[in-house]
Amino acid sequence: MSGARTGVTSVIIEADGGSRGNPGPASYGAVLKDARTGAVIAEDGTTIGVATNNVAEYSGLIAGLRLAEELTPDADIEVRMDSKLVVEQMSGRWKIKHPDMRPLAMEANRLAPFGTTYTWVPREQNKHADRLANEALDGKRSGVTVVGESDDYLVEVEEEVARHELGAGEGAGHDTATEKGLGHGPDRGWSPPSGPPTTLILVRHGVTPHTVEKRFSGGLASANPGLSEDGRDQVRATATWLAPLAPSVDAVITSPVRRTRESAEIVGATLGLPVGEEPGFAEMEFGRWDGMTFAEVAEKHPDELEAWMGSMDVAPGGGESFRQVEERVLTALERVLKEHEGKTVVVVSHVTPIKTLVAHVLRAPLESLYRMELTPASVTVLSFYGDGPDGTPMTSMRLYNARPGDEVLPPPRF
Repeated sequence: MSGARTGVTSVIIEADGGSRGNPGPASYGAVLKDARTGAVIAEDGTTIGVATNNVAEYSGLIAGLRLAEELTPDADIEVRMDSKLVVEQMSGRWKIKHPDMRPLAMEANRLAPFGTTYTWVPREQNKHADRLANEALDGKRSGVTVVGESDDYLVEVEEEVARHELGAGEGAGHDTATEKGLGHGPDRGWSPPSGPPTTLILVRHGVTPHTVEKRFSGGLASANPGLSEDGRDQVRATATWLAPLAPSVDAVITSPVRRTRESAEIVGATLGLPVGEEPGFAEMEFGRWDGMTFAEVAEKHPDELEAWMGSMDVAPGGGESFRQVEERVLTALERVLKEHEGKTVVVVSHVTPIKTLVAHVLRAPLESLYRMELTPASVTVLSFYGDGPDGTPMTSMRLYNARPGDEVLPPPRF
């Protein structure tokens, strides 16, 4: 295979697989493309013996990731597949229950760099990879072809894709996820961004004595506890895991609250960057609830607690409501995006601000905060691509609540 391609900063992997019989003779197809130009970099169409559709689809994903690892090792990756099952499992939204799938998912996660995203596409938008899988099953091709190894190859690929799209037939195999009723949603895709995204690597602070005791702990108006030794160890592990990103990180920004400031100092020292403050990313103020456990609040202020849990507009104990926090967090976000446009920034913050940013990026209702879990010293990655063709901001959640040591967590890389 040819050497790495310089200058390619973002790639798309299109992958598919199928089995004639399920299980039966199986194959996969994988295409590596330059995300900016759409040009094909390499293809792989290979048989894998007798296997199920799902095994073939995972095999296609792994093949595509191997192409990216060898040919575009420094590029961001978006994987596009018409397998709902693989996309949802690799995105972490569905559990991997079948024992045959687990080693394949582990291998895919090992190969996928930090920040790899997975997008489901309709089968009609995955014809190139489907064609490669069919050609392999029909004995028309086997193995990897890299553009550039033959002067005429790119033209041949483009002409063949055009012919295939004009006369599309049945795929190499049916999507087992579809057969199980998991099906395809409305058509959706990804428009190429006009420039590099602004990426926020959101780090929650490590544990404090309040965290361990499950006490309400707010912002600057709170008791403002510092990190415990366990909390410092947690943040050191996260900072070490993020260390390979140091050359691409533009700044480290933190909430001014003590526990986040201490966490940010550890991260900044590891990345070799000074720490700046953004007050808008401070934790919600809990007023007179601060320092109390949920049970203590329920006993002493039951009416206040009931009102707070029933409305995003109620301020707990005279502190801040979720709506008020949302307003200041999104105002702070605007400042950071403007100041660091097209850059990667580490933001050390708290549970409520990070969840608020996630809900904003996903266009989810603010009430979705109740259904999110966020571990101390965890990493969440959000990217902002500017406005799309319809004027709507294009955003992406690339990672959520990840910790070094997680079983499926790949080494970080952008």
